[in-house]
Amino acid sequence: MISFHPIIQQWFGEKYGEPTDIQQQSWPKIADRENLLITAPTGSGKTLTAFLWTLNRFITGDLETGKTRVLYISPLKALNNDIRKNLLTPLAELKTQFEDAGEGFADIKVDTRSGDTDPDHRRRMLRHPPEILITTPESINLLLSSQGGRSILYDIDTVILDEIHGVVDSKRGVYLMSAVERLVTLSGEFQRIALSATINPLETVAQFVAGYQLKGDVYQKREISILTSGAKKKYDIRIHYPEVAANRGEDEKVWDYLAEDLLPQIHENNSTLVFVNSRALCEKLTFKLNAAAGRTVAYAHHGSLSREIRTDVETRLKEGQLEAIVATSSLEMGIDIGALDEVILIQSPGSIASSIQRIGRAGHQVGVPSRCTIYPTHPRDFLEAAVLAEAVEARALEPIRTVSNPLDVLGQIIISMTGTESWDLDDLYADLRRSTAFHNLGRREYDLVVNMLAGRYADHHIQELKPRVRVDRTNNKIEARKGALLSLYLSGGVIPDRGYFQLRHENDNARIGELDEEFVWEARVGQVFSLGTQVWQVRKITHNDVIVGPGKSGSSAPPFWRAESLNRSFHYADRINQFLESANRRLDEPDFGDYLIKHHAAEERVAEEIIALLKRQKGHSGCDLPH
Repeated sequence: MISFHPIIQQWFGEKYGEPTDIQQQSWPKIADRENLLITAPTGSGKTLTAFLWTLNRFITGDLETGKTRVLYISPLKALNNDIRKNLLTPLAELKTQFEDAGEGFADIKVDTRSGDTDPDHRRRMLRHPPEILITTPESINLLLSSQGGRSILYDIDTVILDEIHGVVDSKRGVYLMSAVERLVTLSGEFQRIALSATINPLETVAQFVAGYQLKGDVYQKREISILTSGAKKKYDIRIHYPEVAANRGEDEKVWDYLAEDLLPQIHENNSTLVFVNSRALCEKLTFKLNAAAGRTVAYAHHGSLSREIRTDVETRLKEGQLEAIVATSSLEMGIDIGALDEVILIQSPGSIASSIQRIGRAGHQVGVPSRCTIYPTHPRDFLEAAVLAEAVEARALEPIRTVSNPLDVLGQIIISMTGTESWDLDDLYADLRRSTAFHNLGRREYDLVVNMLAGRYADHHIQELKPRVRVDRTNNKIEARKGALLSLYLSGGVIPDRGYFQLRHENDNARIGELDEEFVWEARVGQVFSLGTQVWQVRKITHNDVIVGPGKSGSSAPPFWRAESLNRSFHYADRINQFLESANRRLDEPDFGDYLIKHHAAEERVAEEIIALLKRQKGHSGCDLPH
């Protein structure tokens, strides 16, 4: 290890042993203040990789306390809470060891800020800023939109961007990185450390994170190094289909067969995470599993359940009180739910990167293989699962495409920037282009957005088009109008509002979750449905809430949510095409089944199903397989 404080080195050795290869690569470069994109398999210690040298600087006095010096940003509020806990534990252990050695220890405060943070806590944070602030892309933008929030961002030394793959190909990535660039105006240049387990191509993401420096009238790309772990994640994947389902083949019964087949695996494991591709299926399979077991063995976990319920489910599994969780992508990223024995995929996810993220939740420790069983549920799903298993083993990730010049996001950023100070129009345009996402923004597009915000189209009688900024063409100045920032606080961000109804308990009005407006439109008072392993009866429906109380258990159906169609990535689809082209040539070869078993993780019954499907296709069409 590099020259960490001797007590820190002793603590690390006792707790973790030898550093992982990515830690050995990263710490010298972090100490040299390089900007980094660090990619390594799950369980490689990426979080400690990013934080430990900074903790060392605080402890040794190299980094001044009393100010917010480290900003950690991730896409998930729940992950942020985990990171805070995972930092407080080593800090407490290190403090004890330093005190036992008779040495002083720096007062390092760690705090989180998100939409769930209560107003009193936010005000206390402004008065006494933490040394390490953990937040989300949305919250850092809101901090930058107020004088109070900006006041704690003048001394940033390091920005850590975790799970960068979760936002880099969306408008949330633009929203995040434009905020990071705005921090430079307040703090000056700082170190950027981006972390990811699954991402491709690395160079595109690295440049997106690095952005540009503006020196005079010249833009220069910031230097950034890419570090990749040499440790290859091992996978133990199999594609399985219950014999009873294969023999009887009744579509309406497939979920009962799957539940019955899953139970022995769940009982055999200490903890199991079952991934599905929709919230409705999450609720349905949880209900089927618990009905088959005759008791509660699994809980549902998805974005339409309240944060309190999701947190309780995560804690129960981590503490060994729960055998299984059935989840959507809500648990795809690195929320701490403890050690998992196995991940089960019900149907194939729509992307290879998503599959690697999900499978990687099992075997999270260094050197431990990730064990996964894939359950296809219909003939084409057998084919997709076989291609998916081979692609995961080959780490054939989809290439990421970043978003450029989203003008809706640009409008929000302009309101935020002009809401705290007046800008010269030319300087504002130049400053915006430091972000990679807006570096190629044309002046015409910029001027059109400014004109729209200034009310050029307000006579269309659309409320959203009323003037938000005031432009002084004589002095070339722009500033936000009164009330513009309030509209940003109330409706800003890039996460769509889907118009869900709030589901609330009749006794205390506690929020249970969210319901789709179409489901509510069809619902009636007295209707019974299951959600989150409990049965509810509708007591009252208001203009935005559904009030419920406990209902009688039975064959109650779960709610449905629209807009949950699965979009398969082009990269994944192309690999399926390549497989079909190869299968077309090899289908009649006697060893094709063995090939599927060896290279595509198929059990013998699954290989037979795939071959039968492809032969039926050729027989029906009378020509080659489509590809």
